[in-house]
Amino acid sequence: MEERRRRHPRGRRLAAGAGLNAFDWRVSLADVAADGPFSAFPGVDRVLTVIAGDGLVLEIDGRPAPLAPGAPLAFPGEAVVEARLTTGPIRDLNVMVRRGVWTARVEPWRGNPVPIADGPTLVVLLEDVEDFAQLDVVLIDAGETAALDLPAQTRALSVALRATHPTTC
Repeated sequence: MEERRRRHPRGRRLAAGAGLNAFDWRVSLADVAADGPFSAFPGVDRVLTVIAGDGLVLEIDGRPAPLAPGAPLAFPGEAVVEARLTTGPIRDLNVMVRRGVWTARVEPWRGNPVPIADGPTLVVLLEDVEDFAQLDVVLIDAGETAALDLPAQTRALSVALRATHPTTC
């Protein structure tokens, strides 16, 4: 899969499998300064994580879902979603995967080695640390195990992307 780095309409794209609608997986950043609707992406699963700011409340198909900083929230891309800021602007990490092709799991990185089985994992740094700048991304390819030589208290997220039907050699 070709990887690209380019500007996202609402923020900065970290990595992506293709264009806005023709992707298998996509990871992007968005700065949100106003309440408003989310775009619909039928057939896509999303995981949203607030990485800066005080939080956000998403109304997903009419049900409120508070989103605290650092707490990933998964929801279907075809859902009707309205966002409401709680106390001011936020920045979020948005992971989208084509349902039936990929799955995604986003969780705080805890300093442990990252074993990779059948898909790439991205570690997104949320602060400057050692030789890395805030929002640097470490890509760990399938089949590798990486032990990042960073302090265990480093603020980072692990984004594990898994093929639903991995190919075998």
